[in-house]
Amino acid sequence: QVQLAESGGGSVRPGESLRLSCVVSGYSPSAQYFGWFRRAPGKEREGVALISSLGGHTHVSNSLMGRFTISIDNGKDTDTVYLQMNDLKPEDTGIYYCAAGRRFSISVEDFAFWGQGTQVTVSS
Repeated sequence: QVQLAESGGGSVRPGESLRLSCVVSGYSPSAQYFGWFRRAPGKEREGVALISSLGGHTHVSNSLMGRFTISIDNGKDTDTVYLQMNDLKPEDTGIYYCAAGRRFSISVEDFAFWGQGTQVTVSS
């Protein structure tokens, strides 16, 4: 089994930055890729960024490229997946989830393991 725990959310003003962290523990052959997703108020959950388990492949949603960056730190017993978010905008407000899956895919259905989420609020 795989466990994921997000942290780093908070309330910021437009233009500020946040870095989200996701500590991943455990192992599953169905957890070779990690992703960040978000759910804005009143909207469906959407993919934000993906990374392979060793960091060799990354993808950021086209609409967020240039502001958001995903990275991974492979530790001995846990991995930590980061989402660096710069120049935040009010439309970035939402709950951000970390997930693990077996395909390099931005689709929610391809991820079997999910964290509880961390709230990000961008408001002036």
